Amino acid sequence: MAARCAKLGRSENRKYAHFKFRRQFSHFSNHHYVVNLPPSRYNGKVWPFRTPITQRKIPNLRSVSHFQKIPIVNRLTPKNVIVANAVIALQAVLCTCVVAAQFNYEDIEFFEKQVRPILSEHCGQCHGADADPVQGGLSMASRAALLTGGGTGPAIEPGKPADSLLIDAINYRGYYEMPPDSRLADDQIEILTRWVAKGAPWPDQGEDVGKAAGAFDLLSRKAEHWCWQPVRTMQPPEVLKNNWPLQPLDNFILAKLEATGLQPADDADRSSWIRRIYFDLIGLPPTPEEVFEFVNDRSANAYATVVDRLLESQHFGERWARHWMDLVRYAETYGHEFDYPIAHAWQYRDYLIRAFNADVPFNELIREQIAGDLIQDPRRHPTDQYNESVLGTAFWFLGEATHGPVDVKADEAGRIDNQIDVLCKTFLGVTVACARCHDHKFDAISAEDYYALSGFLQSSRRQTA
Repeated sequence: MAARCAKLGRSENRKYAHFKFRRQFSHFSNHHYVVNLPPSRYNGKVWPFRTPITQRKIPNLRSVSHFQKIPIVNRLTPKNVIVANAVIALQAVLCTCVVAAQFNYEDIEFFEKQVRPILSEHCGQCHGADADPVQGGLSMASRAALLTGGGTGPAIEPGKPADSLLIDAINYRGYYEMPPDSRLADDQIEILTRWVAKGAPWPDQGEDVGKAAGAFDLLSRKAEHWCWQPVRTMQPPEVLKNNWPLQPLDNFILAKLEATGLQPADDADRSSWIRRIYFDLIGLPPTPEEVFEFVNDRSANAYATVVDRLLESQHFGERWARHWMDLVRYAETYGHEFDYPIAHAWQYRDYLIRAFNADVPFNELIREQIAGDLIQDPRRHPTDQYNESVLGTAFWFLGEATHGPVDVKADEAGRIDNQIDVLCKTFLGVTVACARCHDHKFDAISAEDYYALSGFLQSSRRQTA
């Protein structure tokens, strides 16, 4: 029941709060904060491995819905996945066959004499038929393999060199720079660009995807699990007791109750309700005088008065900041052997309390903590007028630390691993720790994504005013 109040917060419609808090809290909110872990590719680019601190940001905050509050998520069934994959595969086969039939002798000769030698010399070692393993999951052993692509999607878009990841990479204008050792000569780049523009002609030789099929496939991982799917609008189900729901969300709750032959509990009596609302919002019990006053207040806005008073209480921020501090492993000492104090850690604690009490929008709170030092127009302290937003970045430097590490590099890697772990669990709701050593076994998280994040943090430095 506390979750309902937490997600309701103070940014929601007060009228909604006034009505909903009259319930007994016998049903749980169906709200979810839905997040999508960033894939390796954004708008045709790959998440950068090395990025200057002035450009540090989470790239897909603009390309996917983050932390959106929605009533329910439409789960993708295995049958839907199979049908969708079959349709896509059939379309790909048909398109490949049609295009392949259009290649004439001159196109094939152009490929064999000019394109294949470039691919073989500069790409074959990492992406050829004999590459073991195939780097990035991208095999260039056949046209079908290029169209399938690797972990970041298709390598080429036949007839569209400007939209092809391969052409971006060889021009060094994307996050991939291939070949990595040195840029191709201008005439070689022109040949490959012309080849893609011609539709990427390739001799018909019963081509297949090759080794790429067994590689880490980010796009397939995303397609196979419901949690990575875009948010969809769901229509509230019909219910029998249609006078019970106070808003569309309640229809989902009541429909499940009715399906199992259950009835919602009665509204709580006044003395129970005021205790519950006090513990939910400020974590403290009401005084006997406050209980007596509310129980005997028969005005129409009696419930609203209590809710408003608690939302305006200083204790509201203290109550809910505690939960956030648990997420970011807040402590005022470093632990370990000598448990040294973390200087000024209390400022982050007080920053959170002020943020909750000031009703700072959730997306702004996230921005301040991930990259508050880069905000051009930061929030200011309500009285002292110093930069309030930058205090949010203090969470990066909480956590256990040792005063004299034997292996400095290993200590740095461990601290960054902890930062990544806290970042993803707190702001994305997923764990990525296993990707430090290998691609995730189940989720759409590659080791490349992990070390891209690590690159952000390695390029950042702690500054103390």
